Amino acid sequence: MALDPDLITKTYAAIKPATMRTPTVHAARLSLQLGIDLYLKLENLQHTNAFKARGALAKLLTLTEAERKAGVIACSAGNHAQGVAYHATRLGIPSVIVMPEGTPFNKVKRTKDFGAEVVLHGSGFDESVQFTLDMAAEKGLTFVHPFDDPVVAAGQGSVALEMLEQVPDLDVIVVPVGGGGLIAGMAVAAKSVKPDVQIIGAQASNFDAVKAQFDHAETHFGGATLAEGIAVRAPSAANMAIINRYVDRVETATEAQIEAGVFDLLSQEKIVAEGAAGAGMAVIEKFAQDFQGKKVGLVVCGGNIDSRLLSTLILRGLVRDGRITRLTFEIDDKPGQLADISRIIGQAGANVVEVIHQRMMQSVSLKQAELEIVIEARDKQHVIETVDELRSAGFRVRTDTDLD
Repeated sequence: MALDPDLITKTYAAIKPATMRTPTVHAARLSLQLGIDLYLKLENLQHTNAFKARGALAKLLTLTEAERKAGVIACSAGNHAQGVAYHATRLGIPSVIVMPEGTPFNKVKRTKDFGAEVVLHGSGFDESVQFTLDMAAEKGLTFVHPFDDPVVAAGQGSVALEMLEQVPDLDVIVVPVGGGGLIAGMAVAAKSVKPDVQIIGAQASNFDAVKAQFDHAETHFGGATLAEGIAVRAPSAANMAIINRYVDRVETATEAQIEAGVFDLLSQEKIVAEGAAGAGMAVIEKFAQDFQGKKVGLVVCGGNIDSRLLSTLILRGLVRDGRITRLTFEIDDKPGQLADISRIIGQAGANVVEVIHQRMMQSVSLKQAELEIVIEARDKQHVIETVDELRSAGFRVRTDTDLD
């Protein structure tokens, strides 16, 4: 079965009744900031909060009655697992999901909540997949691959059909890339509707297998990534052939850039996105000069980011923007110093968040104390003005940023 426009159109018609037609919204603030016309396809609002539900449903609808009765199995640590579990349960199909050992508890729980039996095995997708195939053969289950299946990729391709119905004059579509199913399906679909639309893949620098093959270059695997949903060591050969034919370019983003991309989507557009979508945003920000005056679409492919990780990311983003800053003082160890410092900070319009006062460490002299104060300010310029006020009052203060 070939992944072609006809298969994507038929697949979309099949999954449409049980698939959310997610909105494509104009990102007003980011558009102004970047000097482009940016539109966001909010697949984070899809069933299970990710596009993967489309491909999972597409595959399940092709099963025979005997295959439905026997059940399905999938290997995934995240969005594909939940997509298969959700639609399998909805259709009355038993499902088993193999997840790597060490998968966060919340992801295991969500998958179980959707009705799947969860089996933990291996340290990652590559170690788990053979175990999954063996279990499928042993128990007579149908294996639902997360990306190496033309029907699954056709389901993902429906994202492009919707985007170009909603914003027909898009010049560029940026798509996060892992195993290649989403971008392969979307590229075929988009080029069939609008041949001149540019399709750009976005990967994490730590997992750049698709870009390496696309550019005939060396692959880089650098450990963990915030964009774990696209942390795939090897795309399928079928998807790679389509990418080479239909995709215009593939770019990468560093972990710092991906983190900033997730933060910018949240702070500027109030959209919760996972790391894979952050990689897409990061590529747009990195190459914004190339997109000046163009209508650019980004697939916000999912919103399943751990809440604790997100809270830390937000705080780090506030620090990066200068809105939260740590000030370190060397003060005389006498009464009233902290009160004077707090008063000056308050008069400058900043807010004290945390205070650490210590006199026991030998980094300061016996009659002095070290004081750390974390403040909340409007921006970096506001921090500079606050520090200037403190220094004018005679306090020795340094910051942990590049504001000095």
